[in-house]
Amino acid sequence: MSSPNRQEQIARALVITVPALWAINYVVARKAPGVIDPHTLALGRWGIAGLLLGLFSWRELWRERRWLLTAWPQHLVLGSLGMLVCGAWVYIAGHSTSAMNIALIYSASPVLIMIASVVWLKERMSPLQRLGVALAMFGVLHVIVKGHWETLAQLQFSAGDLWIAASTLAWAFYAILLKKWPSPLSASARLAVVAAGGCLVLLPFAAWETLTPGGPGWSTQALGLTLVAALLPGLGAYWAYGYAQQVLGASRVAVSLYLGPLYGAIAAWGLLNEQLQGFHLMGALLILPGVVLATRRAGSS
Repeated sequence: MSSPNRQEQIARALVITVPALWAINYVVARKAPGVIDPHTLALGRWGIAGLLLGLFSWRELWRERRWLLTAWPQHLVLGSLGMLVCGAWVYIAGHSTSAMNIALIYSASPVLIMIASVVWLKERMSPLQRLGVALAMFGVLHVIVKGHWETLAQLQFSAGDLWIAASTLAWAFYAILLKKWPSPLSASARLAVVAAGGCLVLLPFAAWETLTPGGPGWSTQALGLTLVAALLPGLGAYWAYGYAQQVLGASRVAVSLYLGPLYGAIAAWGLLNEQLQGFHLMGALLILPGVVLATRRAGSS
């Protein structure tokens, strides 16, 4: 079994890794329109991820079956927040809003999580952690406005922004409830059960999409997008986030979301042939040290 220091080292490494995995979902969202419907994609993503996790942890799930029977409403709520709202709704929003608006709205999520963590979970933040939050937030905004702060006054919001705003709020609730509701399950087993709850909620919406005439249908490309979404921003990112939050706490892990716009720009450069520019580098110089400071243990030197 890992020592506490070793667990914290692993968790802090995962904090930096999680947004990189989620950034792949931005690429999937841009590729998905016309290929696969949003709820169908989310259902396939979490059906595959949940099945793999369930196979991996079935003994633990069977051992805790009595607890699962009493706690199923929690997993249905978590699945609704994490897999329906933070899954399918993001794919819906991609049809009618810009990447700049998505990044700006999502950058509010860590703030919501931290406020709720301090008020609801009684977590503490040191002055250095608060400084790290401020640096990371400033870096995010610098990337979003591409170094031109005057563009903030020119932002316009669309219907897609409302979907993203709902997703942002849902993720804050998901992160807090994950910590608020204690579980005897490991990170893998718990995510398997939450994914099952999410699939139950997604199923009727995906069925409606499948039965609606004129849909994109099923294809090899749709299967490929589903597998990528299931294994990387699904299975990998959510498991790593859950593990890191167990070790570090909700408020410290929430800062990792500030890396999203930066990693999204890197993913767009590497996979979509978009160019990296100077404001991305400046954002990185602010965000990365901010995350390091904010994820430090309160009171550490």
